[in-house]
Amino acid sequence: MAVPTAYSRETLKDRTIPFMTLSDAENPLTTPVTRRAHPDDPERSILEPSDIARLRFTVRGNAIVTGGAGVLALEAVRALLEHGASGISLFDLTPSFESAHAVSALASLRQTFPNAKILAKVVDVTSEDAVNRGVNETVADLGSVDILLCFAGIVGTVHATELTVPHWRQILEINTTGSWICAQAVGKQMIQQNTGGSIMFTASISAHSVNFPQPQVAYNASKGALLQLKNSLAAEWARYGIRVNSVSPGYMDTVLNEGDGLAAVREIWASRNPMGRMGDPSELAGVVILLCSPAGKYINGADILVDGGGSVF
Repeated sequence: MAVPTAYSRETLKDRTIPFMTLSDAENPLTTPVTRRAHPDDPERSILEPSDIARLRFTVRGNAIVTGGAGVLALEAVRALLEHGASGISLFDLTPSFESAHAVSALASLRQTFPNAKILAKVVDVTSEDAVNRGVNETVADLGSVDILLCFAGIVGTVHATELTVPHWRQILEINTTGSWICAQAVGKQMIQQNTGGSIMFTASISAHSVNFPQPQVAYNASKGALLQLKNSLAAEWARYGIRVNSVSPGYMDTVLNEGDGLAAVREIWASRNPMGRMGDPSELAGVVILLCSPAGKYINGADILVDGGGSVF
């Protein structure tokens, strides 16, 4: 891929830049969702409030979920399937798919949702070629990509004076650049499909404030960058009916935050939260469904904090 040419000082005054195009009221990809006709049968009126409520939060189409073997991602996948998603393509690395939790969770999902296609693809999100191949294979297997959830990420708790440049780059490469690579590949596919879609990044409370007591400057920077990535794509891709949002979880009670060595830290995290506890992974599900269903049709460029109120302090 060609890198843009650097302009000399003398030629700067002669350069031109592209203009982004916003949507308009006539664009069918960004018009409001109406509830006067059934989506599968326009001739049949919807009269029952229960029908309207169900359709408001119905998920349609297929999703790619990165970091797909992780606890948070698998909770989101279950919610998508519960609300009607027809296919899921999980992107992760081989060791993650081979973990006991992932093996058990995938077996459970396939048993519970036998009519859904659930794929597990070994994809390194930092590799442009691997991501493009994974997206193309997903389209071939499922027919379309309508949702992207980016959960792939790593954390690093190191004092700033001891953080090496390679470690810094690794965290930003996976958390930020990996999310961008996946968003660009899926965004191109959604534009080609001309059916719109929903992209959700996983930011963090670390994108909004400095964590305590652990030092994690690279992680915080990587998550803060996702908020501006989300904003930029939300502005540029809205005309294609692609909504781009993020969720910022607080401290979630997952395997990453378990162990006797973290007991004192967990106590600090809980003591500084108005609800007095960490979050359960299932408590992200509602936000995921909101952002991926007609209920979120006018939500674009938003970041939703799911942290029990911990960020109010």
